[in-house]
Amino acid sequence: MPQHLGTTTVGGVNFAAPTVSAGWHDFLVERSNVSLSPPELGSMNSLPCSPLVIRTPLAWWALPLRLITGYGFMSHGWAKLVRGPDSFTGILHTLGMPVPALLAWMTIFVELAGGAAILAGWLIPFASIPMIVILLVAIVTVHWPNGFSSIKLQAVTATGAHFGQPGYETDLLYIACLIALMIGGSGPLALDDLIARHCRKALRAKSGNKNG
Repeated sequence: MPQHLGTTTVGGVNFAAPTVSAGWHDFLVERSNVSLSPPELGSMNSLPCSPLVIRTPLAWWALPLRLITGYGFMSHGWAKLVRGPDSFTGILHTLGMPVPALLAWMTIFVELAGGAAILAGWLIPFASIPMIVILLVAIVTVHWPNGFSSIKLQAVTATGAHFGQPGYETDLLYIACLIALMIGGSGPLALDDLIARHCRKALRAKSGNKNG
């Protein structure tokens, strides 16, 4: 049976909230981890930015961010590993970084493991912190002197396109994606979501056994 979510008053004007079918309401409640019984729906106007109405249908935005960010980090980490950690160690040594060998392996690990975690939607707030640190270090030590733009087309010749040194634009885009995922959550098709669902079912079963 359709459920009406009440009305909201903005600037003295009443706006009717959308009518939601019972099935869609159940889906919203499940996805938002909020338990509302039908009689409580009439007081939805007291929740002006309720994730039950606004945030849940838009949760799919997180999926493309996870895919591009996770795959991007894993590809960079894999490239460093294939070329050999010694090569990246030499780059860090040239930049004047302390303990370059240790930092090289730590960077490769963070890019591979962190990228996989973002891709799978698992522990994103924890995985994002060292990834953001790596991006900030890259901005300060490498990309800052080259300006903002990461794509600087200089010429197109018979051998192909020629580009200048990349700036920090791409680093900022990665940081923005990670911060968005940290704030907005991992979205659908994520390990965090699957684990949370399993835990909720286990708690419900445990609570049911106690009540029984």
